[in-house]
Amino acid sequence: MKTIQLQLPTTVFSSLRKAPEEFVQEMRIASAVKWYELGEISQGKAAEIAGLTRADFINALSRYKVSPLQYTQSELREELDL
Repeated sequence: MKTIQLQLPTTVFSSLRKAPEEFVQEMRIASAVKWYELGEISQGKAAEIAGLTRADFINALSRYKVSPLQYTQSELREELDL
């Protein structure tokens, strides 16, 4: 696993009422959810980035109000053979 270093103002943690470790985990989840929502990564890869199981990632999608189904209308029609 690769480690990266990110510098943030200390006021970020107190304003969000999160310890640094909680903040980092929430950043991982939020970025994975957004990249998944944009269709840049798969659900499995997003769960891996977030450090969650796939089931827990689907729950996180719900918390962020993002659909776990990422189909366009044409893809959905094709899947359903309509």
